[in-house]
Amino acid sequence: MGRARTTEVPPFGVIFDMDGVLVDSADAHWRSWELLSVEVGRPVSKQDFLTTFGRQNRDIIPLLFGPVSPERLVQLGDRKEAIYRDLIRKRPPIVEGAVELIHDLHRAGAALAVGSSGPRANIELVIAAMGLSDRVMVIVSSNDVSRGKPDPQVFQVACDWLGLPPRNCVVIEDAPSGVAAAKAAGAYCVAVMMHHSREALSAADIVVDRLADITVTMLRELARPP
Repeated sequence: MGRARTTEVPPFGVIFDMDGVLVDSADAHWRSWELLSVEVGRPVSKQDFLTTFGRQNRDIIPLLFGPVSPERLVQLGDRKEAIYRDLIRKRPPIVEGAVELIHDLHRAGAALAVGSSGPRANIELVIAAMGLSDRVMVIVSSNDVSRGKPDPQVFQVACDWLGLPPRNCVVIEDAPSGVAAAKAAGAYCVAVMMHHSREALSAADIVVDRLADITVTMLRELARPP
């Protein structure tokens, strides 16, 4: 998926983060890093994982395993994601309410995107498992950007490909770095308390307990202020 091609501009856009928003993937990501660390021969602690979760592999790998060559960086990142996809392939841990919210937003005329620090293959696997490949207009992955969150690039690109200004878009995030990226991009942000506290996510415009608490009306009113 790339730049959206539509003749009629939707009234507002919604950009979903993937991990922690559409899928509760933390355990699978932790397990994949743990298995990779065994292959590498350098143990990784759960705390090491938690402090880097949500960032791009190109940023995480040097922190977990030390400096590596560019070629080794790519190799390790590809291997980690292959392990992750094998772990979730049969039963992706889809968050309650995710499918319903996307269908409701599509019916309301929203332009829908995913903006994630993960690779495109991970995102496409999950979107296909959710049966939403015909609903999500744009996917922006780590393959499409050179800078990871909290840099706003991923959401800037998503808005551009949707053909909407950031002020008419809402980002749904679950991590402080993602909230910071959304706000720096000039978009509104709703944060879900999946793995972080309300205080940690307080820079968002709205913080909710769970994804199922988000409504079309909430997002429309944020993205189309009076």
